[in-house]
Amino acid sequence: MNPSQLISHLNAIKVGELDTIHGKLAEARAACLELDQSGLVEQIDEAAEALRCGDLRRYRKRLATVISRLGHVR
Repeated sequence: MNPSQLISHLNAIKVGELDTIHGKLAEARAACLELDQSGLVEQIDEAAEALRCGDLRRYRKRLATVISRLGHVR
């Protein structure tokens, strides 16, 4: 997945069952690893943890950070 595709993938995560959202985050994490973006992997991990804890504010903030930084990777 290239950065543009990954941005689209992350922007598409809106609502759904938690298992589905965690699956999409795992896909995004794997794509960031392929792009050699370890900093973004950490942000995705933090977003997933925030979602598990019910901290939606931190989850959205981390996801927005990843999307923003991917814009610079392109």
